[in-house]
Amino acid sequence: MEIGVPQLKAVIFDVDGTLADTERDGHRPAFNEAFARHGLDIRWSPEEYGDLLAVTGGRRRVAGYLRVNGYEQHADELAATVHRTKTELFSARVTHGNMVARAGVSALVAELVAEGIRIGVATTGRRAWVEPLVSQLLGEGVAEIMITGDEVRELKPDPEVYLLALHALGVSAREALAVEDSGIGLRAALAAELATVVVSNGYTVGQNFAGAVEVRRDFDGPDRLTAARCVVLHRNYWNHDRNDRP
Repeated sequence: MEIGVPQLKAVIFDVDGTLADTERDGHRPAFNEAFARHGLDIRWSPEEYGDLLAVTGGRRRVAGYLRVNGYEQHADELAATVHRTKTELFSARVTHGNMVARAGVSALVAELVAEGIRIGVATTGRRAWVEPLVSQLLGEGVAEIMITGDEVRELKPDPEVYLLALHALGVSAREALAVEDSGIGLRAALAAELATVVVSNGYTVGQNFAGAVEVRRDFDGPDRLTAARCVVLHRNYWNHDRNDRP
């Protein structure tokens, strides 16, 4: 039995699908445009792309797809080239302000900051677009630290990105709460021993969220996610013997 309930000092957010619904109408069309620019007769529908999200990391996602669709010999090299173009295209979309935060995110973050709870970001997306997107969604400098795919060797569900975020913030796992949208992200956060709230989206609803301290469909609404609710969920998580948790 752990003694004492730690204070919530930081909330660490995932980005894609969590802070904003970036996948369907952001990353997917950028991938499709990149395929076209490189002469590939590939166009991912919203439904097909949703299935492909089971593979973490855009470059890995493209490489796996190419390998099973007739490009085995040069799949990795071609995937790297396509992914570079896709990153440039998506970064341009971000720069033009085409992304908006999910409803309720801005209010939650403002409350957390007002309560002195620090904000971090842990994503395996590329820093080239993560930094401008997070600044656009949350405001310049609101997120104290951003750990991205450029800093990690292993992608989620490996916990590396969360462990680096905790180190950068200078807090322990007992002093932080993660906010994720997917089963893969949840597994990464739990592996880092973080209490985790899941706010699912159209692509992830119905995934396995065993172990989450709370699972919700939205940040907003009559029972919106507030800073006070985050504090309660964090306290409840650490107020019970860890052996009783999934």
